[in-house]
Amino acid sequence: VHVSGNIGSSQEIDKILLSNGDGVGLFRTEFLCMDKDSLPTEEEQFIIYKHAAEMLKDKPLIIRTLDAGGDKELRSLRQQKEENPAIGYRGIRICIDRVEVFKAQIRAILRASSFGNIKMMFPMISNLNQLRYCKKVVEDVKNELINESVEFNHNIEIGIMVEIPAVAINSKSFAKEVDFFSIGTNDLIQFTLAVDRCNENIAHLYNQYDPAVLKLIKFVIDNGHSEGIPVNMCGEIAGDKKLIPVLYGMGLDEFSINPGNIMETKYLISKLSKEYITERIDNLLKLDTSEEVENYIDTHIINNLF
Repeated sequence: VHVSGNIGSSQEIDKILLSNGDGVGLFRTEFLCMDKDSLPTEEEQFIIYKHAAEMLKDKPLIIRTLDAGGDKELRSLRQQKEENPAIGYRGIRICIDRVEVFKAQIRAILRASSFGNIKMMFPMISNLNQLRYCKKVVEDVKNELINESVEFNHNIEIGIMVEIPAVAINSKSFAKEVDFFSIGTNDLIQFTLAVDRCNENIAHLYNQYDPAVLKLIKFVIDNGHSEGIPVNMCGEIAGDKKLIPVLYGMGLDEFSINPGNIMETKYLISKLSKEYITERIDNLLKLDTSEEVENYIDTHIINNLF
């Protein structure tokens, strides 16, 4: 089990290394564009990714392609206001539409892949056709770089964010076409429960202990493992002290969290008995309400582990 960090810039890698973290599980590249009038060029991105990879040496660096839109508006994209931005023009939908932006970023990622253990991840994928299109763009860019005699890792791993229920439900099919999953629980929870996590009026309905959410997570982990790929998590609940034992018992392969919490999370996991927790996962997933789930975790898992 690996414990990695979520970052928005290469400056945060020092925190991961000081905490003995296992790499970067999520590089939020959209943070490179915040409060700027233009998107970073291919060369600017290449320098940043190369520097990050060299800092990490052989530790993995998972770079998520531009995840703009939703609650992350970028001036440089001149996005129009939407009534439902969370389920609107965002993530990979923008990249597919703005393929020149997408290609520039993929070129930068591939070029930097010669300098470390870089992996590529697509956000907000909702169907297999989108994934296959993105993989084709990657192959096109690879061919361009080959023709230009530019070195890169020809076997770079490609993964997707699992954050839309349709992808979670169809995760067995997706697992046949990617090298890894990363569960984005922030969006997966809000989409599963139909709760806008930015709306204060219904914030109380956003609940990570909801049985439907936990069943989907277990389903994705099982489907990923059945096809031989690792399943990571980069959403907020990967750092939830009550849910860390549950996710560990479900078989999650990597927790990607705030760099400041890596050491504490690694210590917590080191004290857990996977066999003990795994034996109780089935009973946990049979419960009907989030209150029952949280109470079960407190009384049958947390209190008996420490």
